[in-house]
Amino acid sequence: LHHTMHMNRNNLEEIVMKTKRWMSVILCLSVLAMGVMNLSGCGAKVQAANLMEGIAAKPVSGKAADDAFKNSSADFAIKLFQQTRDDNKNSLISPLSVMLALSMTANGAKGETLVQMETLLGGDIPMETLNEYLYSYIKALPSEKTAKLNITNSIWFKDNGFTAEKAFLQKNADYYGAAAYKSPFDGKTLRDINNRVKKNTDGMIEKIIDDFDPSAVMYLINTVLFDAEWENIYKKDEVRDGTFTALDGTKKTVPMMYSEEHSYLDDGKATGFIKPYKNGYSFVALLPNEGVSLDDYAASMTGKSYIDTIKNAKDVPVETIIPKFSYDYDIEMSGALKALGMPLPFDAEKADFSALGSSGNGNIFISRVLHKAYIAVDEKGTKAGAATAVEIKETAVAVDIYSVTLDRPFIYAVTDNATGLPVFIGTVTDIGK
Repeated sequence: LHHTMHMNRNNLEEIVMKTKRWMSVILCLSVLAMGVMNLSGCGAKVQAANLMEGIAAKPVSGKAADDAFKNSSADFAIKLFQQTRDDNKNSLISPLSVMLALSMTANGAKGETLVQMETLLGGDIPMETLNEYLYSYIKALPSEKTAKLNITNSIWFKDNGFTAEKAFLQKNADYYGAAAYKSPFDGKTLRDINNRVKKNTDGMIEKIIDDFDPSAVMYLINTVLFDAEWENIYKKDEVRDGTFTALDGTKKTVPMMYSEEHSYLDDGKATGFIKPYKNGYSFVALLPNEGVSLDDYAASMTGKSYIDTIKNAKDVPVETIIPKFSYDYDIEMSGALKALGMPLPFDAEKADFSALGSSGNGNIFISRVLHKAYIAVDEKGTKAGAATAVEIKETAVAVDIYSVTLDRPFIYAVTDNATGLPVFIGTVTDIGK
């Protein structure tokens, strides 16, 4: 892997020296905040030229989530979590955000580049079928007043001679509701994109792009907005100070939230619980047993073990204590994705994204995958946000009362109840960091 990354860096440096004009494409910003579920390209009014003339989203046949989709998606989520978590601090990713970003990108890939992407994303599921699964999965996610989800997509092309493939635009319109715009990538375009992001996140994210990279020629913006209330909101007397022991042994006095839940988890290495939000989502907590390190437990997880742990929840009373916490996390994911079996899309010379678009300036390849996430858990519920940017350039029944106290490092996830798949998954190693 180190050798491969070293070679990629050498290739990149050589390309920069030899190429007069570079093209970069930043694909997919995902932000989770507040909204209602709406798979579309709608958003703030923009002035860019609409590239969707003659490309209206067509009715497509979705495919309901089955065991094949659930297992492969859980496997992707857990492997990505393992590759991207930081051993020494709070970590958080949105597997859904990354899955959508890479799936839309994969619709522009061909040959072995496509094979590597779809193998990572769906295992044995081909990309055409994965599009159908994701279409139905997103449409089926609960979205009501107390548990809101909103997803929008848009593609922005720089007006510089780059030609987008109509089939690429059509497929992303059909399955992901993506609208497409052509613009000069000037100050007005920057405001258009950032205003759209701000509107679609209820102002939670004011802007995602500070300024355009002169070489950028395409952005695919995906916003996913999420906000959920607990099924039973904590009352004042259920929140009181407690002690949290951080990963480094530091003890801190933090607000702790007390409640009784009715889904107890025990996989032999960790205990935990499921705490429901209103209307279709749940918070899953897993606390490694005494003597089992957070690192060892996280490394032992698989998609199957995660799904099985949730399926085998015991319907018994469980006294729970959750610390109030909020933090953000960011990571560049290209190394993790290469390690998971997807190196070819990052190869400047061999990557094949010819189904995405064309230009006379060189070969298109992914250079970076940036991910940022934020979460806040308090008395009322959970708000969380994530951003993913894929940058592409071209070259030339028990009676007993169980108890789980999250007073030391733990793993958690926000899941949808129908599939058990994590929309978010992360670790808390310290409070206030």
